[in-house]
Amino acid sequence: MGIGIIGTGYYLPSKILTNQELEQMVETSDSWIYSKVGIRERRIAGPHEATSDLALRAAQEALSNAGVEPEEIDLIVLATSSPDMIQPATAAIVQGKLGALNSAAFDVSAVCAGFVYGMTVAWSMMQANPSYKRALVIGAETYSRILDWTDRTTCVYFGDGAGAVVLGKQAGELGIQTTFLKNDGRGAGAIRYLGGGSRHPASLETLAQKMHRFEMNGREVWNFATEACPMSIRKVVADAGLALSDIDWVISHQANINIIRHSLAELGIPMEKTYTTIEKYANTAGASIPITLAEAHAKGLFKKGDKIVLVGFGGGLSLGAIYLNWGMEYAGSHKVLKTQPATVGLHQLN
Repeated sequence: MGIGIIGTGYYLPSKILTNQELEQMVETSDSWIYSKVGIRERRIAGPHEATSDLALRAAQEALSNAGVEPEEIDLIVLATSSPDMIQPATAAIVQGKLGALNSAAFDVSAVCAGFVYGMTVAWSMMQANPSYKRALVIGAETYSRILDWTDRTTCVYFGDGAGAVVLGKQAGELGIQTTFLKNDGRGAGAIRYLGGGSRHPASLETLAQKMHRFEMNGREVWNFATEACPMSIRKVVADAGLALSDIDWVISHQANINIIRHSLAELGIPMEKTYTTIEKYANTAGASIPITLAEAHAKGLFKKGDKIVLVGFGGGLSLGAIYLNWGMEYAGSHKVLKTQPATVGLHQLN
């Protein structure tokens, strides 16, 4: 028996922010944004929506798709770099709201590669300990809360959203086959949020120095990503004893359409073997892979047995990939869950 994806789900906030609206906010243009990264619009969380709220909605859909009740989940791993708060873990808040009280729950932080890290950690724990029979892996972000909306070098690229998968047993050669994770900490400063931690605790000084905002060195990230993406794909495919031509689908982190084109061209993989969501959802960081995977599955693009690579790259600098044999035949009918989301303390909602 293998371990693979038995359910998928995703959630996008209803508010849409278009490139044309951004033209009224900062010095930019729809044509520039689209040509540089491939984005037309992005979703923005509502005033009362935190990362855990988006994660909860995606998790509920994934559980419904899998036909699994919250109390049947043994493990929750949530990938985010925009948590509700420094502590407790956002995964713990989701666990309480979901009513998955038989599970361990924790966060992982690897920015845009976070979902690949979370999947690998959950898969490894399930392999090592048979008491973990089902895991919920979530990627969720609210970057709209950490961006400087006057900085055109960052604010045009990101959006909010969440995606989730349920991992469980699958027959034969289905499921996850190989994984690869790696970091290059020499580039840790390329993507950062300086304020509020132990290095730069929040103060009037850190506010004055604009440390409480997301920052990115675009050129350094491009150089890293265009090497990391193809290298990670090559690694998991080779470790599986396959050729690149054997792969049916590549689902990439949705950072930049040109990074995806560049990487697949280098590998000789046609763009017809990928599915993208960046045009309408922008870069949703650690949520982009599960959102894109879930939407492609909902559209019926994958067939049982399809060979799929998930690949992520981002802050840290972090990179990684997963090769799996798809084990679901179709999007599936959604089952109404018996357990309704738990009501939690107000401190978790503020």
